[in-house]
Amino acid sequence: MDIRHAMHADHLKLLDTQGIRKALLVENLFENDKLTLVYSHIDRIIVGGACPVDQRVAPQVTRQLGVDFFLQRREMGIINVGAAGTVTVDDKDYVLGSKDCLYVGMGTREVSFVSADKKDPAKFYFASAPAHAACPTVQVSRASAQQVNMGSAETSNLRTIYQMVHPSVLKSCQLVMGITELAPGCVWNTMPCHTHDRRMEVYFYLNIPEDAVVFHLFGEPGETRHIVVRNEQAVISPSWSIHSGVGTANYSFIWAMVGENQTFTDMDNVAMSDLK
Repeated sequence: MDIRHAMHADHLKLLDTQGIRKALLVENLFENDKLTLVYSHIDRIIVGGACPVDQRVAPQVTRQLGVDFFLQRREMGIINVGAAGTVTVDDKDYVLGSKDCLYVGMGTREVSFVSADKKDPAKFYFASAPAHAACPTVQVSRASAQQVNMGSAETSNLRTIYQMVHPSVLKSCQLVMGITELAPGCVWNTMPCHTHDRRMEVYFYLNIPEDAVVFHLFGEPGETRHIVVRNEQAVISPSWSIHSGVGTANYSFIWAMVGENQTFTDMDNVAMSDLK
């Protein structure tokens, strides 16, 4: 398990490009027949990826968790960004197509991943947060998610937000998760930007063309930085930081939040005039 320590805003000012990427960028999430885990001390979120090809893969308990099984004191949200596959939760199978989601509650003893076709494998991206209560396991398709339209074509940020792990869709302990898809010709996400000191967030970017990049913007509003992000890479965003991005081509991203509340609209908006 890759361990990432929490970052103070003053610490960010001391880091060069490589230092920033090492602290906040998550690369190589999908390796054949392996489970990748990145543990952030920011609200103790774990993000990871599974790409089963020739065998079933499952999360294993490590010393850092101090429990008997992975979800003993955690919950998990899973979104498949590859071809069809199956998530087995305590001997019950859930078939996930592309961009289908599965929420798995605390106390689940076994979770494993397998692809329907090893020549066209599934890619399961997941986020896991500490939990204090057990909630039912629920499957949510992209079509059945709560949809919110935001932005406009005139400002290049017209987008649809698919809220999947969300209080209006299902009951979770603290995890909130979903997908944002930008409309054709739009390249800006979450701009105008905001912060929310009550929750940290992880952005996982997908559908970025091979010859394109996204410039993920972060940092305090008055002292912003950027990280160059490529397809199927994630960025850990501290609660004090803005989180936005602009691409050289159209793309989508999965967002996952954990923290004090689950109120999606609880944001501290940042005026354009305050950005530096």
